[in-house]
Amino acid sequence: MELDVDLSALRSALEADDRDGYLIDDDASDADQRYVSGFTAPDPYQTLVTADGVHLLVSGLEYGRAVTESSADTVTRRSTYDYQKLVAEHGGHEAKSRMLAAFLEDHGVESIAVPRTFPTGTADGLRERGVDVAVESEGIVEDIRATKTAWELEQIRATQRANEAAMAAAEELLATAEVRDDGTLVHGGEALTSERVTEEIEITLLRHGCGLDDTIVACGADGADPHDRGSGPLKADELIVVDIFPRDKETGYFADMTRTFARGDPGEEARRRYAVTEDAYEAALEAVEAGVTGADVHGAACDVLEDAGYATLRSDPSTETGFIHSTGHGVGLDIHEQPSVSPAGGELLAGHVISIEPGLYDPEIGGVRIEDLIVVTEDGYENLTDYRVGLEPTAE
Repeated sequence: MELDVDLSALRSALEADDRDGYLIDDDASDADQRYVSGFTAPDPYQTLVTADGVHLLVSGLEYGRAVTESSADTVTRRSTYDYQKLVAEHGGHEAKSRMLAAFLEDHGVESIAVPRTFPTGTADGLRERGVDVAVESEGIVEDIRATKTAWELEQIRATQRANEAAMAAAEELLATAEVRDDGTLVHGGEALTSERVTEEIEITLLRHGCGLDDTIVACGADGADPHDRGSGPLKADELIVVDIFPRDKETGYFADMTRTFARGDPGEEARRRYAVTEDAYEAALEAVEAGVTGADVHGAACDVLEDAGYATLRSDPSTETGFIHSTGHGVGLDIHEQPSVSPAGGELLAGHVISIEPGLYDPEIGGVRIEDLIVVTEDGYENLTDYRVGLEPTAE
């Protein structure tokens, strides 16, 4: 990674708590690990942050890549501590504890802070070897990650461009499908299913260097559950929610976007819900700028929806229909990260990348959600999404 990480806030916290270092023990699926080390590996490795640098401990298999690709100041092999011999003599758990304790000692570390997700077994093993281990409960690294650098913003923009291509492929399938007498959409002589649209989304993303584990193409009542992936034939005259959240395979940065479509006429109430959701989305966007809170932005969306007569979790915490989720979330190396655009959302800072995605849901009507990805600026926001908002699908 070409990211230049500023860990000064973490080092200040370590100094204030009288800790010698901060240790992460995880693989690169942990966003903090990837961010701090600048390195990716499928198996756990250790990253130590001290006052004088960032230090990696890796297997011999990963050593060459770690030296050339990571942002660490030093890289050490496990074999430096005769790890395999320790495993043979003491078993895997104690061998790891002995190796890590020696690694920490070599860097002058007697007391460490660890993230909330740190393995309990590793922590207990280090304590047994005399290392003072305390959990860093504030999530400082995640807070650091929330403010994106110019380089990170470019990676997120690139992922969002791939996302837009995938959305266009999905929209084209919907727009060019024929409609059977029973209302089923047909493409290429076969029923157009959620699975077929999802396949086209995935193929398009792969061609742009991105991938995803899940996506949402949910029609009718399925779309009334915000996280229902959708299945089966898609229908005319019903709302179809398409939510795509891919990750770039090389950089690891996510993007996120949702559009809601309908072939034909989904009915007056569905069209009203779409218009009100679009108003809420625009109100939330207008509320964004550095210094406001995520709660303020969420409140702006709720105001519009409640004024139009729809329930939100703010107006009715027990409601199962209406606006039943938060307005947005941070996006970066995780698809859901800080900051939160929710009732508990804190201050937004310039450089925060957030989704804005109000919605309305009712199994009798279907679901509506409109989502853009934006970066907060000092006086507003920059929209990282370049894709039209419209209910009727169109083909290029």
